[in-house]
Amino acid sequence: MNKHIAVIVDSIDVNDSSGSKANVALISNLIAVGCRVSVFHYTRKQIEIKNAECFAIKEKRSTLLFFLSRSQRIIQRLFNVNLAKCLEPIFGFSFTFFNDVNSIKTVLKNIDISQVDLVITLSKAASFRPHYAVNELPELHEKWMAYIHDPYPFNCYPKPYDWKDPGHEIKEKFFKSLSENAKYSAFPSLLLKEFMGQVFDNFNNTGMVIPHQIINVDIKEQKPPSYFERNKFNVMHAGSLLKQRNPEGLIKGFQRFLDNNNKAKKDSKLILLGNADYHKQMIENYSKELPQLYVKLSNISFKEVYCLQYHVSVNIILEADSEVSPFLPGKFPHCVSADKPILHLGPEKSESKRLLGVKYPYSSEINDINKIAEIFERLYEEWKNNDEKLILNRPDLVNYLSENQLKTQLKKVFKND
Repeated sequence: MNKHIAVIVDSIDVNDSSGSKANVALISNLIAVGCRVSVFHYTRKQIEIKNAECFAIKEKRSTLLFFLSRSQRIIQRLFNVNLAKCLEPIFGFSFTFFNDVNSIKTVLKNIDISQVDLVITLSKAASFRPHYAVNELPELHEKWMAYIHDPYPFNCYPKPYDWKDPGHEIKEKFFKSLSENAKYSAFPSLLLKEFMGQVFDNFNNTGMVIPHQIINVDIKEQKPPSYFERNKFNVMHAGSLLKQRNPEGLIKGFQRFLDNNNKAKKDSKLILLGNADYHKQMIENYSKELPQLYVKLSNISFKEVYCLQYHVSVNIILEADSEVSPFLPGKFPHCVSADKPILHLGPEKSESKRLLGVKYPYSSEINDINKIAEIFERLYEEWKNNDEKLILNRPDLVNYLSENQLKTQLKKVFKND
């Protein structure tokens, strides 16, 4: 596919967030399908992606917005006052946001759009800075694909997420404008596409699904960390545990599994990795009474987690206790690629469950302790009988999350070329 794609992205540092990992995976597979890819990133340090042209966007520092943004930070730090609650209802965004957007726009204005076939904006968390920048450059709109990784703004999140951020009316106005200006929109999840289409109708006309991608990562030289015991039945959740992703049902289910299977106590281990500020005290309390629970509640390097996903017996995807979960977790492709059974804990109506299938046997609501314990027991018995046969074995998902599906979607974009 001989096309030139310009990617505008917040960060390509795979260690700073799951969003950045997903973005690098998508960029890598754009290259894998034969596209020439130019990456304009706001990581603010020099990072290269193999076979891509990478341009680090510099922050504009000699501006009034930069001065105001730093002044705001200093005042907040010295006086412990959150000025965002006062300023963002007026402006919608922070001074830092606007300065970042202007820094990105300055570089994008120099792109010769006649030499580019497609402009893709990627982001992470609630940033959407690249999207805001391109939305203000009409000359790019006819070739713009806005990739929407999560619901936006915060008040669009489904229950139990009850987030409301300052200036959400202005953010909604921005996203409505984006939905009308972008020639194409893409979502990692079918449910997210449908969900956002209910809020911003034009996404129903422009939207397509491009899931988070599987990529090949060389982990031959990466050894599992010392806390990993290869000869045990290891089950792992890796990733941040937000307030709404409560792991207590998982821990209690694992505990009940051990109580019901005394023989499993000596050779089973539940590993929880990643930040969990809201649940930290609860998790640490359980770890004191449950020696089979290992916790490391901090940021873990991408390669360490990726290596472990290939070595553990079971990978866990934990979602919120809700009626619907439209998100496709960034780690979903890694878990599929690792080819180990996935324990899915979340609602029936979720993108993960949709992809795994209605009859997928290792799925439960997050608080169904008995069912979680039963699933652990089933997986443990399979592991005891033959750990090498304890695999996911889903070539259909591997294909869906790889460059083959990506190429199919890009052909729809370039069908008239």
